Amino acid sequence: MNIFKKILLVIMVFTMAMFITGCGKSSNVEGSLEEIMEKVYEKLPEDNRPMMLENREVNDENIEGFLGSKDIKYTEALASESGTGSIAHSVVLLRVEDGEDIEKVKTTIKEKVDPRKWICVGVEREDLIVKNKGNLVILIMVEDEKTRTTLEEGFDNL
Repeated sequence: MNIFKKILLVIMVFTMAMFITGCGKSSNVEGSLEEIMEKVYEKLPEDNRPMMLENREVNDENIEGFLGSKDIKYTEALASESGTGSIAHSVVLLRVEDGEDIEKVKTTIKEKVDPRKWICVGVEREDLIVKNKGNLVILIMVEDEKTRTTLEEGFDNL
């Protein structure tokens, strides 16, 4: 094989490796949780959002109320909920610590979160959405199907 063919082969292998690995690009979602939450809600019209919607920091003291378990190892978390207790709407973003088993975290959330944590309203467990992009996990616990789907699409499009 002549030198030009060898060089061409090396270039092709390198190019294919870049495509396969995504040019070294991380699969984690970049940006602050507030910025990411805005993107998740971007396509949801204001009049479809619950009253008094606000972001709340999730910490070691309140994580069980938002995600159902204190045993989740995370670096930061943010919840978006209505300020009124009778609206079944909770969206939680969670950055999981490096090296944690993402699938186990998602299963823990899905099994332990309380989908009836509000006054007189709730979400069916089978309607909970728990998914991830890299180390970012989202819980969408929303009663309205159209809103739930729109928020899920917002996360998928990050």
